[in-house]
Amino acid sequence: MPVKIVTDSVADIPAEVIDELGISVIPVVVRFGEEIYHDGIDITTDEFYEKLVNSRVMPTTSVPSLDMFVRTYAKLAEQNDEILVIMLSSKLSGIYNAAVQSADLVESKCRIEIVDSGCAVMAQGLVVIKAARAAQDGASMDDLLDLVRTNLPRSEMRAAFDTLEYLQRGGRIGKAQALLGSILKINPLVTLKDGVVEPAGRTRSRAKAIDRLYKFAQSYSYIEELAVEGADCPEDVDYLVKRLGTIFPEERIYRSRTTPVIGTHTGPGLILVAVLGDK
Repeated sequence: MPVKIVTDSVADIPAEVIDELGISVIPVVVRFGEEIYHDGIDITTDEFYEKLVNSRVMPTTSVPSLDMFVRTYAKLAEQNDEILVIMLSSKLSGIYNAAVQSADLVESKCRIEIVDSGCAVMAQGLVVIKAARAAQDGASMDDLLDLVRTNLPRSEMRAAFDTLEYLQRGGRIGKAQALLGSILKINPLVTLKDGVVEPAGRTRSRAKAIDRLYKFAQSYSYIEELAVEGADCPEDVDYLVKRLGTIFPEERIYRSRTTPVIGTHTGPGLILVAVLGDK
């Protein structure tokens, strides 16, 4: 049997790709006060963003239970001897540590390897997809580990916000703290470096911010895979996809919507580009 691939919901992989490649997804938990939802399961994305804007209670997120990991591993181990787990940056969440702890609780001889991606959203998702395709083609666990570790440094993202307010509230702002002085006056851009959020520039308008995302992708000498995702800004996503279609086949661009866990920390105005390729 091929190696099975597991990731978390923060990878934002489109549902149809998850189904096609048989990827197992661990949902992160979103809380509005006493109300608890599993990312992408108990609440739709539309319902979440409506609630985010209108609720007096700011949402929080938490790591899935160890039991959820154990049940996922155990189910896969019934028919597979090897499981590769690719998780959100351990510097952003405890989900990687939970994945490691859970593996020790599985009563099976199944080999489980767990990788800290050091990234998130579709920068993580593009590498997960590449690994899943290779697994379907019969790649061994060791080959998959080499593939993932080789390609994680080749996958990068840039994100533009309307505001850093949500990221600040969620405590995930990292070195992008430097942008807060003009939080109401700018459209900040951020990236992930060494697993934490860092500033990647600032603009004075949404249009200029989106232009910077385009130029980020354009700066690559070779693009292997490309993704655009947004929170609750479909028109901006449509525009950016069409523009990126001038440098990469539009039909091959992954379109994704940021899950509630990401939306909790970014707000509804997030738009980002993820690239797997070479500068």
